[in-house]
Amino acid sequence: MRPIAILYENEAWMAPVFAALDRVGAPYERVFANDLSFDPAGPAPDWSLAVNKVSPSSYLRGHARSIAVVRELLPLLEERGVAVVNGSRAFALETSKARQLLLLRQLGIRAPAARVVTDAAQVPGAARELRFPVIVKPNIGGSGAHIRRFDSPEALAADATELDLGPDGTGLVQEFLESEDGTSRRVEFLGGEYLYALRIANSPGGDFNLCPADICQVDASNEFDNCVVDASAKKQLRIDAFDAPRQIVDDVLRIARLGGLDVGGVEYLVAARDGLPYVYDINALSNFVTDAPALVGFDPHARFAEWLVERARAGKRETVLA
Repeated sequence: MRPIAILYENEAWMAPVFAALDRVGAPYERVFANDLSFDPAGPAPDWSLAVNKVSPSSYLRGHARSIAVVRELLPLLEERGVAVVNGSRAFALETSKARQLLLLRQLGIRAPAARVVTDAAQVPGAARELRFPVIVKPNIGGSGAHIRRFDSPEALAADATELDLGPDGTGLVQEFLESEDGTSRRVEFLGGEYLYALRIANSPGGDFNLCPADICQVDASNEFDNCVVDASAKKQLRIDAFDAPRQIVDDVLRIARLGGLDVGGVEYLVAARDGLPYVYDINALSNFVTDAPALVGFDPHARFAEWLVERARAGKRETVLA
């Protein structure tokens, strides 16, 4: 079998994936996206499969060009017939909160009300159309980067000029919904099938990085350090597995199909104000949950590696159904 290419920009995040591929004896090539160059008129790389694991939070680690180069590479691979996991459609969704909201609207799935802005000066005006509290976040997100909560128009107006809208200068102003039970919920999927669901509890006033790879949580002195390892520096979240309602699972799998997502997780909460579920984030990059065998009863990295080998042998991307 020709090698499986793993496109990535964070070595630590990939350690469990590389280990799982080693265990199944799969040939693979590590492609560090920040150092990547390619010939757009040349032949396709000799890969059986390309796996996109580049995060929208790359720019927080000095790897902003990883986003740019992979955005250009993925359509080329697809055009040349190289099978791609989480290809160009998935990456467009991963790197745009606005596109995520558009997709949710197309599917009729409830999401918090929001406005897109292209300058911090627009934020107070956009917020006047929403209910407070609101949050302001970059359109290219990842790891809860630069998300700010404001409980009143006055507080927002006082700090609006200091808002960071991320690498492309676009952001969202969005209604902040309190969860009825103090948890966010995440449903993980792989290859069009439900994997598991988690409830993630955060302390009142806690940050917005509710990554279920719970040791991704960092203290202020170590913000956005390499995740998954160096666990002693990480803040542990309270996480438990649960059986997601059938309607939620169906909605998540519809998001995956229409969004071109092969693997990932969808986050939602049940709002205190009306008891209804709201999807607030779609993640094409999934690091899975820490200590998964104890929490969900199996190792998702092992399952992912086995699935990658099957896909590589098949030699083509599965058809995405609308």
